[in-house]
Order: sequence, then C-alpha cells, then structure tokens
Amino acid sequence: MDDEARQQVSRRSALSNGLTYTAAVTAILIAKVIPAYAGKMGQKSVSYQETPKGSLKCSTCSLFERPNACKSVAGVISPNGWCSIYRKA
Repeated sequence: MDDEARQQVSRRSALSNGLTYTAAVTAILIAKVIPAYAGKMGQKSVSYQETPKGSLKCSTCSLFERPNACKSVAGVISPNGWCSIYRKA
C-alpha cells in the first residue's frame, strides 16, 4: 500500500470513528434529559393553573419539588399554582 492509499484509509477511519463518538455522546446526553420528563403528565391534562384553589396550592402538595417542579406534572410549576392531582403534604 502506498502512502496515499494509507492516508485515505486513515482519513476514512478517522471520520468513521468521529461520527461514532458523536452519536454515542448525543445518545448519552439525550438519555440524561429524557428521564426528567418521562412519565410526567402535561399541565393541561391535570387542569394546572398558576393560582391557588382556595387554600390549596402546589407548595403544600406532597408532589411539589422546590423550587418550581412537580414529581408528576411536566414543566415549570408555580408554588402558588394548583392542579387536579393535588395531594396534601
């Protein structure tokens, strides 16, 4: 094999390896993001509102995660909000 042929094979394998590593890193990054929302319900499906329902509000719910999240509902959740799956803490 002459130098030019060796150099082409080397470039080809470098490109192939680079694409493989890029795909692997992308898969790892996606795998870390998806579980955060996996199994969570949408705000509309639980009638989420950004205001309390009387004395009931997210900050007093057992599902609320400070500062602004919920164990069961996706998205940003206001501590003063309320939804239909409210559970007293």
